[in-house]
Amino acid sequence: MARNMQPIVKRCKTLDISPAVMGYTAKTKSSTIREPRAQMRRKRSEYATQLSEKQKVKFIYGILEKQFHAYYEKAAKTPGITGENLLTMIERRLDNVVFRLGFAMTRREARQAVTHGHFTVNGRRVDIPSYLVSTGDVIEVREKSRDSVMFRRLLGEDAVFVTVPQWLEREKNTLKGKVAKLPVREDIDFPVEETLIVELYSK
Repeated sequence: MARNMQPIVKRCKTLDISPAVMGYTAKTKSSTIREPRAQMRRKRSEYATQLSEKQKVKFIYGILEKQFHAYYEKAAKTPGITGENLLTMIERRLDNVVFRLGFAMTRREARQAVTHGHFTVNGRRVDIPSYLVSTGDVIEVREKSRDSVMFRRLLGEDAVFVTVPQWLEREKNTLKGKVAKLPVREDIDFPVEETLIVELYSK
């Protein structure tokens, strides 16, 4: 399966997004300009701009092209604005929800944890990262997984405080979260022009 192996921070810079969106803390380095023309960029074509927006969303959520296109086709058939439908649908992925609830430091870590079967949805074990949650769903760390170092650090006085989006609920010092309502466009916390993605696929 194809994966972009470029370093996370470097890829974020290429796509003009903050590493914080990915759950990473960027370490900045002072840079020297060896060639004056190095920072001069050609004007982007319309296609390049549209493609960049699509790559940004795919990279943030860790989705490959085939699956991303399938999301787009489903979003286009759903009543409402296609671009917003696309973003909110992807936001409902289980690996993203695990990340949003603070059960994993990054979406990549969340995806791996889900694949390894560490989570249940409404009491049933789910190991599919692309599983789409619904209103009322309860996401919880499995009993057998709670003693692992990964999850023990989420409890106690030293647990890191995580700001959970409004569409999700999680009580402090618990390993359980709930989908209070479905996400809306305003819940997407990174800059993206989804209309450009729709235009790209509409050609």
